[in-house]
Amino acid sequence: MSSPMPSTSTQAACSSSCSFSDYAEASAQYVMRSVQTLRSVVEAAAHSAGNCARLIGEMLRSAENTALTILKKLGRPIQNEENIAVQSPQAAAVFSNPNYRASPVQILAQIARGNRYSDVYSLALAISRRRRRITDWERGDLIGKGSFASVYKGYSNEDGFFFAAKGVSLKEHKSLCHLENEIAILEGLDHENIIQYYGTLNDGEMLYIFLELVSHGTLEQAYKNCPFKQSQVSHYTRQILLGLKYLHSCKVVHGDLKCANILVTESGRIKLADFGLSRSMEDHSQSLKLGLGSPFWMAPEVAKLKRVGYGLPSDIWSLGCTVTEMSTRKYPQYNARDAFNLHRAIRSGKGPVVPDYLSDTLKEFITQCLQPDPKQRPTAADLLAHRFVNESS
Repeated sequence: MSSPMPSTSTQAACSSSCSFSDYAEASAQYVMRSVQTLRSVVEAAAHSAGNCARLIGEMLRSAENTALTILKKLGRPIQNEENIAVQSPQAAAVFSNPNYRASPVQILAQIARGNRYSDVYSLALAISRRRRRITDWERGDLIGKGSFASVYKGYSNEDGFFFAAKGVSLKEHKSLCHLENEIAILEGLDHENIIQYYGTLNDGEMLYIFLELVSHGTLEQAYKNCPFKQSQVSHYTRQILLGLKYLHSCKVVHGDLKCANILVTESGRIKLADFGLSRSMEDHSQSLKLGLGSPFWMAPEVAKLKRVGYGLPSDIWSLGCTVTEMSTRKYPQYNARDAFNLHRAIRSGKGPVVPDYLSDTLKEFITQCLQPDPKQRPTAADLLAHRFVNESS
C-alpha cells in the first residue's frame, strides 16, 4: 500500500521550516564571514588609528553576538576558525591547544591580559601607536630647511610608506648636537599631538632622524594661506595644550614653541615638532640654565642676561605668544624700534601687544599665559579648562 501523500498544509509547513533554516544558516554564515572581514580590518586599522580600531572592535563584538544568537537557534556550536595574527608569548600556549575554542574578541582579550592591558581597546590603541622601524629606504626631494637641518621626503622600499627624513651633515657639529638632542627627546615620547618618531640612520656622511610626514605644513604656512577664525584658533590651541600637557608630564620643556614649529594635518590634527632646543628635566622642581629659543616667543626668564634658570612655565609664555600669532597672522609685536629695545622689552616681562579687536575671552586666555612671574602662570592642564579652548568642543 502506498504511503499517503502529505497534505498541502504539511508541505507548506515543511517548506517554511526548511526555508527558515536555510535562511538562518545563510545569515549566520554571512555574519561570520563579516566577522572575519571585520577582524582583518581591525588588525589593519590598528596600525593607523586606535580610535578606528575601537569602533570596529565594537562592531565586531556586535556582529559576533548576532551570529551567536542565530547559530544557537540552529543548535550548532561556534568554533574559532583560526588564531589571531597578533599573539603574545603568554597566550601562545593557550591558543595552541586544539580543544581551545573562542571568539576573536575573546582571543584579543586573552592577548590583552597577557600583555598587561586592561582591555581589548587599550591593546588596539597600543598597536595603533607602536613604532614603525625603517631599514630600507630612499631619499626624495627636499621639502623644508630649518635653522640646523634639512628635511627630505623619504620612501620605504619595504612597504611604500612615506615619511620625513631630517638630516644633518656629520661635519656640522653644532647642528649635529641639536639633532642628537631631538632624537634623545623624541625616543621617549608617544602622543597623538606630537610628531611620531620612527628611528635614525647614520650613513657615514649624514645623520638622519625619521619622522611622521605631515604634508600640509606648519601653522605659520596655514594662517598665511587662510586667516583663522577664532573657533579654529580655539581648536588648534586645545590640541597644542594637550601636547604640552603630555610633554610636561614627561618633564620635557619644548623650548621653542611657535607656529613655525607646529605642524597641522589636512584633517586639522596638530603635531608639536622641532625638538632640537628641547630639554628634559629630572623633576619639576629643577630649572634649566641655558636660555634658547626664538626671541619673539621667548619668556622673560629665558631672555634675561643673568639667568636664574627656567622650566615648564616658559612654554606657557611661548604659547601665549603663539596664540597671539595665530590670531593676528603676525609674529608677536613689541613696542620696540630696534633689536636692542626688543630684547629689553622681552626681558621686562611686558609681553607682546594684544590687539583690542580680539574677543575678551581670547584676550583673557593670552593674558593668563603672559604672566611676567613664571610662578603665576597656569599649567597646560589648568588652561585646558579655560572657556576659550572649549569654545570649539
